[in-house]
Amino acid sequence: MSKLNPYEDFLDGRSIDVILMATAPAIRSILDRVGVANASTRPAPEKWSPVEIVCHLADCELVFGFRLRQTLAEDNPTIEPFDQDKWAGVYTGISAEEALATFAALREWNLRLIAMSLSTAANRKMTHPERGTMTFRNVVETMAGHDLNHLGQLRRFAEASAVKA
Repeated sequence: MSKLNPYEDFLDGRSIDVILMATAPAIRSILDRVGVANASTRPAPEKWSPVEIVCHLADCELVFGFRLRQTLAEDNPTIEPFDQDKWAGVYTGISAEEALATFAALREWNLRLIAMSLSTAANRKMTHPERGTMTFRNVVETMAGHDLNHLGQLRRFAEASAVKA
C-alpha cells in the first residue's frame, strides 16, 4: 500500500490553506516568466510542457473537488483513480491562459468548500483503491503537496528557459 499523501514530502511548513490560495497566482507569475512562446515547449520528449502541467492541474482540481464532495455526501465512498497520461491526450490546442483560468475557477470553488467543511469533515473517510482509507483532510493535504510538486517543475522550466535565452 502506498502513502496516503504521495506528495507530503513537498509540503513546506506553511498552512495548507495558504499553499492552496497561493497556487494560481504562482502559476500566473511563472507563466509570465516563461512566456507564450515557450509555454508549449517540452523540456524533454517524455516530460510535460508548462501548458500541459497547468492543464493537468486543472484536471486534478476537478478530480479533487469531486472526491471532496463525494466524501461529504456519502459514507466512506470508494474514489476512482485516473490515468493522468491518458487524460493528457486531449491537452493539444489548449492555451496556458485557458488552462489557468479553468484551474483558478475550480480552485476558488474548492477553497470555498474546504473553508466551509474542513473543521467539521476533516476525519470523514473515503477509500482510495491504491492508498487505502483516507480522510477529507488527507485529500486537502494531497492537493497542497501536488501543487508544490508541479510548481517546482514549472519554476525549474522557467529557470532553464531564462538560462537559454
